[in-house]
Amino acid sequence: MPTNSGPTVVLVHGAFADASGWRDVADNLRAQGYSCYAPANPLRGVRPDAEYLQSFLSTLEGPVVLVGHSYGGCVITNASPGLPGVRALVYVAAFAPDSGETLTECLALGGGSTDLAMNLVLRPYPDAPDGDVDAYIKPESFHRLFCADLDPDLAAFMALSQRGVAASSLGTPSGTPGWRTIPSWSLVAGNDTTIPPEAERAMAARAGATVREIPSSHVAMISHPTETTEVIVEALKATD
Repeated sequence: MPTNSGPTVVLVHGAFADASGWRDVADNLRAQGYSCYAPANPLRGVRPDAEYLQSFLSTLEGPVVLVGHSYGGCVITNASPGLPGVRALVYVAAFAPDSGETLTECLALGGGSTDLAMNLVLRPYPDAPDGDVDAYIKPESFHRLFCADLDPDLAAFMALSQRGVAASSLGTPSGTPGWRTIPSWSLVAGNDTTIPPEAERAMAARAGATVREIPSSHVAMISHPTETTEVIVEALKATD
C-alpha cells in the first residue's frame, strides 16, 4: 500500500516495447511509498494513444505525474493539456514535440542522426486506417539501436517480443504540448542510438525542462532504474 501522499505516478511506455520495462522503476517508487501505474500504451497513433491515456487518467483520483519513455513522451505531451490534475511531466529518453511537429522532425533536431528508419520491418494489421502498417525494429539491429547496454540474451527476447507501433505515428503532427504550461523534467540518454542525444537535449531545452544526463542507451529506465527513479522523485517532490 502507498504510504506517500504525493501524486500518483503514471508510467507510459513507448514503441517497440511494453510496460514491463518499467518494472524496476515501479518497484523503486513503491518502495518509497509512491503509488504508480504502468498502463499499456495501445501504439495505434498519436491522437488515439493520447485519448486512451486521458481516459485512463479520468479513473484516478488526485494529482498525477506523467512519465513517458521514447514515443510515450509524445503521448504524455498530447494527453496532458487541459488536465489540471497533471502536476509534472517527466521525459525519459523521450520525444517532447512542439505543436505541429512530427516525430520524424524531432529526430532531426540538434543536428543528430539515427538510422532507425532504415532498420524497420513493416507489417499489416487488420482494419488499419488508410493503409497504415505496424513498424518493428529488425531483430538483428534491435540490441544495437534500442538497448546496447543490456544483456544480449535479454535484448534478444525484447527483440522477438516487441510490440509494433502504427507507422503513421512518425508523421503525425503533434498537438499543443503540455510542457508549455506544466513543469517538466528530462532524463537524456547520452548513448542513445534510437533518439539522438542532441535531439533529446534540444527538446528538453525548448521545453524549459530540468535536465539530467546519464551515459545510457535508449532504455534508461531498464539499464539505469535508480537514476530514472531519482528524476521522477525530484519531480514528485517539486509538486508538494
